[in-house]
Amino acid sequence: MSRAPLWRAVAAFAVVAISLIFALTSTANLGLDLKGGTQIVLQAKDSDRAKANAESTDRALGVLRGRVDALGVAEPTLARSGDTRIIVELPGVQDPREAAKVIGQTAQLSFHEVLRIPAADEKAAKGEQVLNDESGAPVVIGKALLDGTGVKNATAETEQQGLGEWVVGVTFNGSGSGGWKELVADACANTAAGNRVAIVLDDKVISSPGVVPELCASGGGNSTQIQGSFTQESAKDLAVLIKGGALPIEVEIVEQRTVGPTLGKVAIDASIEAAIIGIVLTGLFIMFVYRLVGLLATIALGAYALISYGLLVWLGATLTLPGLAGFVLAIGLAIDANVLVFERAREEYAERRAGGLSPALNTGFNKAWSAIIDSNVTTLLAAALLFFFASGPVKGFGVTLSIGVVASMVSALVVARVLSEWAMRRAYVRKHPGISGIAGTGRIRAWLTESGPNLMKRSGTWIAVTLVVAVISIGGIALRGLNLGVEFTGGRLLEYSSSQSVDVDDARDAVGEAGFPKAVVQSSSGEGGKENITVRVDDITNDEAFEIEKALTGVAGDVEKERDELVGPSLGKELRDKALIAFGIAIAAQMIYLAWRFRWTYAAAAVLSMSSVVLTVVGVFAWWGKPIDGVFLAAVLSIIGLAVNDTIVVFDRIREHTRENRKRPLREVVNEAILQTIPRTINTGLGAMFILAALAVLGGDSLTDFAIALLLGLSVGILSTIFTASALAVVLEERWPYDPTEPGARVIDPYANVDDGRSTGAVV
Repeated sequence: MSRAPLWRAVAAFAVVAISLIFALTSTANLGLDLKGGTQIVLQAKDSDRAKANAESTDRALGVLRGRVDALGVAEPTLARSGDTRIIVELPGVQDPREAAKVIGQTAQLSFHEVLRIPAADEKAAKGEQVLNDESGAPVVIGKALLDGTGVKNATAETEQQGLGEWVVGVTFNGSGSGGWKELVADACANTAAGNRVAIVLDDKVISSPGVVPELCASGGGNSTQIQGSFTQESAKDLAVLIKGGALPIEVEIVEQRTVGPTLGKVAIDASIEAAIIGIVLTGLFIMFVYRLVGLLATIALGAYALISYGLLVWLGATLTLPGLAGFVLAIGLAIDANVLVFERAREEYAERRAGGLSPALNTGFNKAWSAIIDSNVTTLLAAALLFFFASGPVKGFGVTLSIGVVASMVSALVVARVLSEWAMRRAYVRKHPGISGIAGTGRIRAWLTESGPNLMKRSGTWIAVTLVVAVISIGGIALRGLNLGVEFTGGRLLEYSSSQSVDVDDARDAVGEAGFPKAVVQSSSGEGGKENITVRVDDITNDEAFEIEKALTGVAGDVEKERDELVGPSLGKELRDKALIAFGIAIAAQMIYLAWRFRWTYAAAAVLSMSSVVLTVVGVFAWWGKPIDGVFLAAVLSIIGLAVNDTIVVFDRIREHTRENRKRPLREVVNEAILQTIPRTINTGLGAMFILAALAVLGGDSLTDFAIALLLGLSVGILSTIFTASALAVVLEERWPYDPTEPGARVIDPYANVDDGRSTGAVV
């Protein structure tokens, strides 16, 4: 007797137990879009002092970490991304103005001697600069004798004899004390200029005090005080900058995201509700169709949730809002694998009833294996592309979708199999096979098998319909244009909520009067009866964004910031280009994989069919005016995976049939394969639709468009799988039939079309 069931049971128990331990002992890292806060992406740029590369960016990262620590933010995160980017996450920070001001400043701090007061229209000589001092009067300063790297410490403090006036105390390190002493000596000798030194921050004189006689007598020492009519706050900010030192390279803020504290909680609650409702509806549907094995597959979904969460916390991955959608979407993938197995088991039992339930179930798992592997590999390819080419929280979708795919395979192929095999061995189930769920094929399947329509007879019609839909979609893109989000165009998107009703025209007028007449202002109903106001403008500063907030307060009362996204124009172009590259690589990768697993004709048919699905979804969004943003990119790459999944199942059945029926006409074999897989395609689609519908209704504004795009893609994908992909495969195979002598051919004996004598080919 085979010991494989025992080992599967042990493996299932071990995986579930380990996942439970991780779930109970660890907590998930929540992204800022779920816990609220500000994320700033800095782009390093070449400077006179250093070239932007991984080494100089790491040095800048160390400086920035000191600045962030001085801000007092709890559990900040700083990390280098690539060679020249730094990602700073500040949980709980809702006003990014001060954070960006401190973090983003280059802080090229330097100390100079004040040489003289310039004459009118005097030009600076070589090695000199003419700047205005803190009072606005021009001064001529000499070369820098000391920069920020020579500073050991800087603190905001009050003068003991200055009646509480705030100053910045500066202490110099070993490398800086020599430069400071030289500077003091030069200033003390220059009585004509008032024995002054100039402290310059980013080419602006922040203080130009006179050197006191005591300092001249001591020769400079290792410390000094900067005076300049500081407030406590301004003294503290300056001390942070000076203590951080001068960055070795210049940095520029290219992306900034702020999420309100309530938005993330609402999103988590909504996603959990959607997941629960989706699982319940999907479970009820699967139990209705597959009875006992459907119930056991639903129980295995609980194991999927546990395994997914355990993998997430074990890997230390960050859970984002799109990532929640990735987990929910993977539920559909888990059901897909079970449906494939159960449908094959039904076929086996119908053909070999005397063999019993257990052999039929085992054969179902074995025969469905190749289709499950192929479909999940294509989904993992799409998830990997999202991780490498997406930006911000959407990366999290790629991570969690990958985790979900792995967990769904374990859930469907190990946990569900162990439970199902155990149930099929029970005496009561063997005596009453009708309750098992695999002992009958159903009326619809029987009708399709015995007298189903000849869909491939009109393959040309289906291709023509696909072309018409494609033309309509392209027309929408050409006539209406794509409503690209700020991720792809650059700019700023501000979203506020108000407890009172706001007329969008009043809000638009208020924003225009604040100095932003070209801003796009929209309003919509939000959570809890609140009114949401969205403002989309060009690349503006944080202070300008605050002016918009004040303007909206005038017409909407107290407003609460829900979301603030800033993407620089250069980054927007980069992300747009990356999205196109990701789409191109996805198509190429799918085609190469399918050509390897099947034949190039079938790979081309699958990719053309999948592309038509994506084009249809993009066209509908264009006609509808819906935003094309990073979340939509996640939806499109998911659609690519789902559409190819369905097509692979059909092609896998065609491959199996052509090996067994090499003397039958190609169209007849393909049509039979389509009719046999329609129940699986419909059942899987409905299972995923329950989950996506729950997301669309309960997921909130952030996930509604994502769910709508996937629902649309899934619906069109089912039709495309049944009609377009197979029709294209037939036409291509008839035009370029299989040749056993071609390089890499793996089927030796092709079959011929006995009806009309035309040569056709087998699926490799």
